[in-house]
Amino acid sequence: MNLIFFGPPGSGKGTQAKLLFEKIKAPHISLGDILREEVRQETAIGRQAKELMNAGKLVPDELTIALTRKRLSQPDCRGGFILDGYPRSLAQAEALERMLPELGLKIDKVVYFKVDEEQIVERLTGRRSCKVCGAVYHVKYNPPKITGQCDQDNSELYQRPDDEEQAIRTRFEVYAKQTEPLLKRYEQSGKLLTVDASGTIEEIFKRLWQALN
Repeated sequence: MNLIFFGPPGSGKGTQAKLLFEKIKAPHISLGDILREEVRQETAIGRQAKELMNAGKLVPDELTIALTRKRLSQPDCRGGFILDGYPRSLAQAEALERMLPELGLKIDKVVYFKVDEEQIVERLTGRRSCKVCGAVYHVKYNPPKITGQCDQDNSELYQRPDDEEQAIRTRFEVYAKQTEPLLKRYEQSGKLLTVDASGTIEEIFKRLWQALN
């Protein structure tokens, strides 16, 4: 099954993709994770993306398209994949539609995780990440055993610049302007599934699994 997970930053796409991977073993392809790894390694793409990401702005299409093509070309995608964080604009969607037949692939379903802005602000401002291993916690919903310290390696936790409230609201505004028009496109194609992304992780996954089946 080839899926696109679609929704605003903080809607839980990544968490649900990891849970679905455990069920269907299709690789979770997070463009955000790929970009952050490029930033961590200080590659040319990473340096270019860092300033934009920290300001809550979208990375240019030519970079995201190139990274997506590179990942989807890998052999593990032949048995299915979960594409998270791409496309985010009509231009990216059109590029993906041109790209997939060239790679011998197609999209089966597009899952839209629907959640309001204030819930997203609460979720993301409470998020804390490990500086070493990248593990993610939440001060309210998934706190570490020791405040400010990673359970896995005892390293310091920090708030990513793009998880600060103003950056989150900027990201939501950019999302609404550039990516919500994609809903109509995918709805017209008959591939769109809408999942209520409020509530607990378990409740959301139950709705997702029911929608897919």
